[in-house]
Amino acid sequence: MEQQNREHILVCLSASPSNAHIIETAAKMAKAFDAHFTALYVSTPEAASMSAEDKDRLQRNIALSEQLGATVTTVYGDDVSFQIGEFARLSRVTKVVLGRSNIKRRPFGNKPLTDRLTAIAPDIEIHIIPDHAAETKLTRAFGGLSRKIVPNWKSVLITVGILAAATGIGMLFSYLGISEASIVTVYVLSILLTAVFTQNYLCGTVGSVAAVLVYNLLFVEPRYSLRVTEAGTYVTFVVMLIASLVTSALANRLQYTAKQSIQAAYRTRVLFDADRLLQQQTDCDELLATMAQQLVKLMDRDVVVYSAENMQLKTFRAEGSDGKEFDAEAVKRLLQSNEHELEEDGTVYRSVGIFDRTYGVVGVRMGDRPTESLEKSIFQSVVGECALAIDNIHSREEKEQVALKARQEQLRGNMLRAISHDLRTPLTAIAGNADCLLNTYDKLDDDTRKQLFSDIYDDAQWLYSLVENLLSVTRLDSHVQLNFTCELADELIDEAVRHVHKRSDDHIVVKDVPDEPLLVKADAKLVLQVLVNLVDNALKYTPKGSKIVVSAQKAANGIRFSVADNGNGIPQAEKEKVFEMFYTGNNAVADSRRSLGLGLALCKSIVAAHGGVLEVWDNSPHGAVFGFVLPQVMEKNND
Repeated sequence: MEQQNREHILVCLSASPSNAHIIETAAKMAKAFDAHFTALYVSTPEAASMSAEDKDRLQRNIALSEQLGATVTTVYGDDVSFQIGEFARLSRVTKVVLGRSNIKRRPFGNKPLTDRLTAIAPDIEIHIIPDHAAETKLTRAFGGLSRKIVPNWKSVLITVGILAAATGIGMLFSYLGISEASIVTVYVLSILLTAVFTQNYLCGTVGSVAAVLVYNLLFVEPRYSLRVTEAGTYVTFVVMLIASLVTSALANRLQYTAKQSIQAAYRTRVLFDADRLLQQQTDCDELLATMAQQLVKLMDRDVVVYSAENMQLKTFRAEGSDGKEFDAEAVKRLLQSNEHELEEDGTVYRSVGIFDRTYGVVGVRMGDRPTESLEKSIFQSVVGECALAIDNIHSREEKEQVALKARQEQLRGNMLRAISHDLRTPLTAIAGNADCLLNTYDKLDDDTRKQLFSDIYDDAQWLYSLVENLLSVTRLDSHVQLNFTCELADELIDEAVRHVHKRSDDHIVVKDVPDEPLLVKADAKLVLQVLVNLVDNALKYTPKGSKIVVSAQKAANGIRFSVADNGNGIPQAEKEKVFEMFYTGNNAVADSRRSLGLGLALCKSIVAAHGGVLEVWDNSPHGAVFGFVLPQVMEKNND
């Protein structure tokens, strides 16, 4: 509620020498009232013809406003009072600060600016600051006017050509007996076209006077003479001249407004594109390149970016660039200093960063072409958006690193707890059986000794399988490169079945492979371990006498390997959990020995490294099936 009732002070910017004093006064008011502070510049058609001195002074006033904490905004229009009033009303401005020169009465008895502002936004307080300009307004006005009315040769030729064309059409109308009113309309149209194609006040004015004189000379009796015999003809001349002048002025204003609207629409679209493209990028260098490309589109100037990460300087050229190189030393000086912006040799360099982090530097060559206040605001806005996007990437990477370390610590803790708890039983059994054999070997019969040796072997095999899984987990975690080779599917299945043969006496393990050879592209050692783990898992969790089928069949996207059993199956709620590391489920193991829960998790990682997915589904009529697909290698036809 306090923020809504906070004062909002608006100061109007101009090229006046006394505008700096007005800005400082408004800044003191904003500080005293603890108010929002906005500096508004209204760009009119006359702004395009400002002298270099005035443009430089305007830029200094804009920089002063930003330095004093103001938010600088630029609006476009030919009615200054309306633009200020509407902006103040929509932005909920409470106080407007003006110089005395801004409140002069407009021509033809129009109300002064203060009255018009009060009419548009009656709740606004208007504060008038005395304006002690160093140069007279009359001098500046005539200086600006002289620059607007001096045409180039192209404009002169266009004016003469249009007037000649209008005269030719008028003579044709006169020959055909068409009324003089139509001829007057043709000349008014010619003045409109002159204003549109020349964009010069002098051409429009001189063209209007010339049109009246030519019309009088060629189409008013007595012809080929400037004398006028009828009094009503003077009225026609005056109306024609006024209509021509007004038409020319309106055409110039409409052309300026249309040009500014098109430019604003284009900049808005590019800004939206810049925001969207910056949000899509996930690499810092790509972000800097995207920012530079959008700045080239927005400002039509050469742009250079320097990445602090890889210390590379990249230049992006605008159309019609002079090809001048940027100063790399200026970039380094800005990075080494505590400043955010540096201007050297007509180029503005700005650091790309947020808080105390600097990710790079961007430079825009301003050159001799004057810089608009809006261009500078756009430049700062795009650079700030890019810095925020890069910071988000770094923050996301840091969070991922923290999360990865947390997962690694959790994995390490779970592994240590599982190993310390679950290895104790087989190691104790091996030590106990070995001790029994050492101390009572002669007293034991052959069957008992054989059973003790068998128990020691089984426990050692279990430990061997565990160590293999642990080593494989470590190998995959280090992102080892897979050794892809072309392998026959039936050979991989044969090797897996032979590997578990000694542990499968109480089960029926069969193979199901087609007669035709099936070639797959895979790391043979890792795929073999997947098949062994899947078969071993079926042996552990199915009752004695269960049937286990290891198969390989053609699929739409490769060769599908599967291990199916007809045991008790896996509950639906546990099908997703069985692939989690250290998850052992609630099913009882056939030999009552706990598992670390690494086998299926390891299989899933190996299959994923091959670009596949390990899946589990129900077998018919009961049991479970684990399967995955590997890419098939097509045999070459030698015919």
